[in-house]
Amino acid sequence: MAISLSVVLMLAIILVVLIRGGSIKPGPAIVAVLFGFFLASTGIAPSINRFMNSIAETINQISF
Repeated sequence: MAISLSVVLMLAIILVVLIRGGSIKPGPAIVAVLFGFFLASTGIAPSINRFMNSIAETINQISF
């Protein structure tokens, strides 16, 4: 839960920066957000969640 909240917050910040910087217009940003929202309710959502968790664990295991 903490990882998903952090990812959502990070992606929201990136989205705001892209909109304010003019790299992405508000219309396509809304479409991307809605796509993610509806994708979360499909059968592939658990696979995406496992993939993101494995990436987070891999990054966590890397020691500097």
